[in-house]
Amino acid sequence: MKLNKNFITHEAGKESMLVPMGGAKFSGLVKGNKMLGEVLELLKNDTTEAKIVSTLRSKYEAPEGVVEKDIHKVIAELKKIGAIDG
Repeated sequence: MKLNKNFITHEAGKESMLVPMGGAKFSGLVKGNKMLGEVLELLKNDTTEAKIVSTLRSKYEAPEGVVEKDIHKVIAELKKIGAIDG
């Protein structure tokens, strides 16, 4: 899976944003924390949910299952708005 070309990312301080461009069916703005920004950055290249989880688990200390649950939720929401291909 990969970030849809009709979306661009933007960092503003501690906030990460995903902005649809003209070809996107979604109109709005997705805002989130640094972790969302890292997920979006990883999605700029073809990857899998498992690879994203693995990368972020190595960066963040969290109880078992928390990173997996959070990443799964983010991926599901991004797919719902058409921000992810594949």
